[in-house]
Amino acid sequence: MDLGQYFIKDYTGAPFVLFGAAHLETLLVIVLLNLWLLRFRGASEVTRGKVRWTLAIILWIAESSWHVWNLVIGTWNIQTMLPLHMCSVLIWLTGFMLIFKNFSIYEFVYFLGIGGALQALLTPDVGIYGFPHFRYFQTFFSHGLLMTAGIYMTTVEGLRPTWKSIARIFVIANIYMVSIYFVNLAIGSNYLMINGKPPMATIMDLLPAWPWYIPWLEVIALVTCLILYSPFIVKDWQTKPVTN
Repeated sequence: MDLGQYFIKDYTGAPFVLFGAAHLETLLVIVLLNLWLLRFRGASEVTRGKVRWTLAIILWIAESSWHVWNLVIGTWNIQTMLPLHMCSVLIWLTGFMLIFKNFSIYEFVYFLGIGGALQALLTPDVGIYGFPHFRYFQTFFSHGLLMTAGIYMTTVEGLRPTWKSIARIFVIANIYMVSIYFVNLAIGSNYLMINGKPPMATIMDLLPAWPWYIPWLEVIALVTCLILYSPFIVKDWQTKPVTN
């Protein structure tokens, strides 16, 4: 068996099929992984530390391999490969969050990481690269573990966001978005899809033309944050002391 065929640029194997058998099975594996990690609740700090280090290292390897692969096949360029997309930034930062249990990074990983990774898992940008091509595995490893990291730190390590977390990430994310807009103008890129809609099919196709889709993306992001925060709203309501 020639394993090299699963790393080539001009892949001739089975193409990716949205919600096909391989896609659904991969999503199931990610769900089962998150359920399996729940077994570490109550484990010692040493054991949980090993889990966090493992997740961090796999995340960094998956993201690094993406850059190495693009260098090898000759497609690496500053217009598309700089780690400026939100998920790319968060993947690198998530490793540090896992190792050091950093709450400031956790806030972003919980809301933007889980929300963004979930969209990437449901509608992955893998092009023609279906299972078992390297690009297929790399996409689901990186985004799957990004989402898993946020869930793990919440369900196993006991971290939780607050209302102030939502305010902080919105302010910082918008400052970052504005700065990336000018970076895009300078180098001819479209990081964060802030300077125009991407060529591939996305949820943005349902939204108005540039720049009017940007406020809608803000609304979608806010709704996503509220949905992700809803379990804590319910928990706080249930544990709120009853006053006479």
